[in-house]
Amino acid sequence: MVRRLLPLLLVLGLSVGLPAAAGESGSPYWRDSWRGWHFYEDPPREDDKALPPPPAAPPAETRAAELEAFEQLQKALEDTRNIAIMRPTEANVRRYMELEARVVARASVFADVARRVAWATPELDPTLHGRPVNAKALEVFEETQRNERSRTVARLGEDHVLFFFYRSDCPYCHAFAPTLEAFQARHGIQVVAVSVDGGPLPGFPAARMDNGISAALEVSQVPAVFLAQPFTGRITPIGFGVLSESQLLERISIVSSPEGIAMLPSATRRLALP
Repeated sequence: MVRRLLPLLLVLGLSVGLPAAAGESGSPYWRDSWRGWHFYEDPPREDDKALPPPPAAPPAETRAAELEAFEQLQKALEDTRNIAIMRPTEANVRRYMELEARVVARASVFADVARRVAWATPELDPTLHGRPVNAKALEVFEETQRNERSRTVARLGEDHVLFFFYRSDCPYCHAFAPTLEAFQARHGIQVVAVSVDGGPLPGFPAARMDNGISAALEVSQVPAVFLAQPFTGRITPIGFGVLSESQLLERISIVSSPEGIAMLPSATRRLALP
């Protein structure tokens, strides 16, 4: 009897016992029959594991509506103008002029608001910076500037001189000489007159004869004025022709400043001065 039941138990063991055992392993063949008899799976790679999601695209930048409106108005004005130029009918020209009047009105409003902002904000008011436009303020500005420049020239006079190149037959040199005399007396800087042709000049009885320095400085026109520092040999042109006292003050102050030298470094030369 046992021998007869043994095959039956074996069959039952395969159909009943094995699924329980295989179920514990978690993946019986008959539940994964799609894999076939000889399947093979690679183990999961590290880079196949959960990857971070791709970064979200940045939001599109939104433009101000005013910019869009401005571009449309600008294009409309250009288009109507071009049409009016190519076909100057009364209707086309009128349409362009009407649109232009609208643009001018907008610009006028902007200008009015800008002025009000400047009046209320001192650092943005152009009338408070640089050369003023008010007549009374301009007088004060020029007087203050003149005094500052005079002090600058007086300090330079401690170790600088002005070379004045002239010709005795030059009427402009004769007209310029009194200005240089007064400038020397008022601002305390010595004027050294150099006669290019060897002739005298009223007001400068101790004028020196040209020893070749005019050629070295390429003086081709007189009167000519140079600022010189004798012990270093540095010499810089101030100007040619007849200059006023205010022009002399302004130019000497500028060319002697570090900013002025940096503007045109090639203008300053070094010579062996007498």
